[in-house]
Amino acid sequence: MSEYNIGAKIKELRRARKLTLQEVANETGFSTALISQIENNNVSPPIATLSKIANFFDVKIGHFFIENEEECPYEVLRSNEHTFIPRVVSKDGTNHGYFYESLSVRKKNKKMDPFLLTLNEKVTNTDTYSHNGEEFLFVMKGTAELLLDDQRIVLNVGDCVYFDATLKHRLFSSDGNAVKVMAVVMR
Repeated sequence: MSEYNIGAKIKELRRARKLTLQEVANETGFSTALISQIENNNVSPPIATLSKIANFFDVKIGHFFIENEEECPYEVLRSNEHTFIPRVVSKDGTNHGYFYESLSVRKKNKKMDPFLLTLNEKVTNTDTYSHNGEEFLFVMKGTAELLLDDQRIVLNVGDCVYFDATLKHRLFSSDGNAVKVMAVVMR
């Protein structure tokens, strides 16, 4: 598994537009401290946060995972090539209770971004997030809870949900045990 330097790519986009951390924070709604921590790879942003940053810079989430500039009409990603994104934290700096792996790192101009989420601990912070696009979740292992607007939905192995990602949402392990979820984010 490889780990990508998402922060450097965000910093590169910010500097190319000659923007300050404060300007990016003002436009995205995140604190300058969080943007700085992400740029310095001290923390990894949740998918919803990364989606908002990608939207602001008018790039797709996949931009942060692209290894090379070579375009290919298909992509085979071997199990040892998954992009591992650790240390996912929320805006207030608390642990988000999961990590994720990008399941597509070479294909450019994608219409969707597939991820494998591992929810690995019980969390107390149940803040919800939203972003543009749509999301599809498929539970592969364990029991997850999805906060979706004002609803709490329990998802078991084999269950799936497709929703408008502008709805406030948050996925977490219902009991703190490991949960594996295939997530597809479409912009």
